[in-house]
Amino acid sequence: MARGVHVRGGPVGLLLGLLVAGSAAALEEAAVDRALQFSQQQLARMAAQLEVGQYPKSTLADGTIRTTPATDMTGWTQGFFPGELWLLYGLTGAPSWKALAEDWTRALEVQRGNTQTHDLGFKFIPSYGHAYRLTGDPYYRDILLEAAASLATRYDKKVGVINTCDWNSDWHLPTVIDTMMNLELLFWAANNGGPAEWKDMALHHALRTLEDLVRPDGSTFHVVDYDPVSGAILSKETYQGYADGSTWSRGQAWALYGFTMTYRYTLDPRMLAAARKVTDAFLSRLSGDFVANWDFDAPEQRKDSSSSAAAAAALLELHLYETDPVQRERYRSAAVRMLESLTSPAYLAAGTSSAGILLHGVGHLPAGHEVDVGLVYGDYYFIEALTRYRQLPREGGGEPTPEVPPEETPPEEEAPREQQPGALDRTAGGCGAAPGAAGAAWGVLLLAVLLGARRAQEGRGG
Repeated sequence: MARGVHVRGGPVGLLLGLLVAGSAAALEEAAVDRALQFSQQQLARMAAQLEVGQYPKSTLADGTIRTTPATDMTGWTQGFFPGELWLLYGLTGAPSWKALAEDWTRALEVQRGNTQTHDLGFKFIPSYGHAYRLTGDPYYRDILLEAAASLATRYDKKVGVINTCDWNSDWHLPTVIDTMMNLELLFWAANNGGPAEWKDMALHHALRTLEDLVRPDGSTFHVVDYDPVSGAILSKETYQGYADGSTWSRGQAWALYGFTMTYRYTLDPRMLAAARKVTDAFLSRLSGDFVANWDFDAPEQRKDSSSSAAAAAALLELHLYETDPVQRERYRSAAVRMLESLTSPAYLAAGTSSAGILLHGVGHLPAGHEVDVGLVYGDYYFIEALTRYRQLPREGGGEPTPEVPPEETPPEEEAPREQQPGALDRTAGGCGAAPGAAGAAWGVLLLAVLLGARRAQEGRGG
């Protein structure tokens, strides 16, 4: 449990509230401070530039921000920007971050009845999930339950998987490795007033993914297409990777994160074994700076910062569950290596014209979309990983015990206390230390100025 602050809604709080065990960290605190301060500056500027309901998806080297509207039913990235804002509110306690996060979160309510896609977990857990955890407002819980009901309609009982989408006529009943990330919406909802069968659906999907999408060596396929009548596998292929038999690195990171999260909610030893298996496959393919190539088997070398950002966040949770001290340290050290690179000038966008936080993300290389750009989901998991890293016990600290997911919604407790602007909360999210006050306060001051300017412009009708 996060130190001093109750985590509402059970395991969803672990998105931010994990206490992770390990030896003394190697990553310089100053690098973490600079990255979080820079994140505040970038997100403040971005919030001032964009209209509520237009969500950043990618950022180009010339400062261009590509967006997706709240009403895009098949888009999958709208939840990450409000998720970043909630993470910063949890870190700083600044009301200005909360106000922005609420604006961009509530604009996503239009998605609650969306039955056209499997990506509702991506849309609602970072946004409404963090909102409920940090505020306890039942409005957010109710929307999460509605969204989970929409996602549950895509579950195919015969095959035991969630049907990914309807828009690709070449597929019959497809599922993709990405769906492992969306299962959290069903797990969370089943623990917070939804039907118990939603948890069963999510676990069955995870088991079928383990059986059909994870190879014997722990690498993963991107897509499996099933016959909707017989349930037989029609094809195993890729959509965003290099080849059908290759390993798309972000898909591998989704598997790492997804099986770890599934273990958090189920404590099923098969899920922990699966998490270890796909993690070992991911780590075995890294070299140099520990930032993954976009596809581990592609001859073209293009780093994808989003893959390693998601993997680092997941590793800082997985190593909490690892009982072998050698493996635990291996997972922790790998996460630190990734964050050392991502906070360096090679990947952090500081000093560039990019409006994002990280550089060198790869969205969909085979289609030529979003190659060598900033990606909002990479930025989100980067901030999440830095937040989890801050919870690493320092020398002389005790080793925390993994939290068992509760079966019922715990009673409400007070929301995060308000702090002086710019200070990182030493209790909310379990943060161990605050960044330099001057830099953080400057970021919040900039946010207030830009937010005031944006609202003044809206008042003038401009």
